[in-house]
Formats: sequence, C-alpha cells, structure tokens
Amino acid sequence: FGINVKNIDNVEKVIIQTDTKEYVFDSAEVTVMEAQGQKTFQIIGEPIVKNRGGEPQDTQKEDIKLIMEQTGKSEAEARKALKETNGDLAEAILKLSQP
Repeated sequence: FGINVKNIDNVEKVIIQTDTKEYVFDSAEVTVMEAQGQKTFQIIGEPIVKNRGGEPQDTQKEDIKLIMEQTGKSEAEARKALKETNGDLAEAILKLSQP
C-alpha cells in the first residue's frame, strides 16, 4: 500500500479538452502519483487556451485592452476581473465599473 510517484520524461504536449475550450500545454512537466489503485496526473506548465474549434485566446488580450479602455483600470485589474468572471467581458466591465 503506499504512494508511488513518477515523472513522465520528455513530454512534448498535453491537451485537455472540454465542451467549449482546449488547454494545450507545450513542454509540460507531468507527474503521476499512484495510491490505492488510483492514478493522479499533475501537469505543471502554462497552457495556451483555445475555444473549441476556434481561435487561440489571443482575444483575451483584446478583451483586457477593452476593459481597460471602458473602465480606466490597470491591466492587472482588468486581467483579474476577466479571470474572476470566467472570461465574461461584459460582466468584467460591470464589475470594475461599480463604485
């Protein structure tokens, strides 16, 4: 019974797909932990997020710029609001526009 932890070497790419998004990790560190017959995979890296069947989320940069223009807030504040609203542009603008 114990915990067995292994690194997977030479990982080139990890892709996680949901119904609306695709997370692509290039050159990620992947660790596998096995305990009580269950395997848990840990992925360390920065994903590129794409809408399924669509464009890479470079549009997020455009969204952040628009939020900054509409609210007068900093890039960090705009980025945080967009993250907190799960990418909902209108909700992020409303959130930052409230006193």
